Amino acid sequence: MEKVIEILTDLHPEVDFNTAEDLIDDGVLDSLDIVSLVAAIDTEFGVVIPAEEIVPENFNSANAIFELITRLDEE
Repeated sequence: MEKVIEILTDLHPEVDFNTAEDLIDDGVLDSLDIVSLVAAIDTEFGVVIPAEEIVPENFNSANAIFELITRLDEE
């Protein structure tokens, strides 16, 4: 989880990702951020995120992103 927050903080250091819960819905993360995030997750965790998983529910919070990584890593 710490690494996910570190990656997110690199994108937007002004946001408290420990408490933010509507990253997509509130416009904190945009499409370019998602592309960067997906690439960073692949590099850091070795997890490829398929296009069908790139939906707001999976990226609205650091916890949701961590759960997505964990679920895909188990497949």
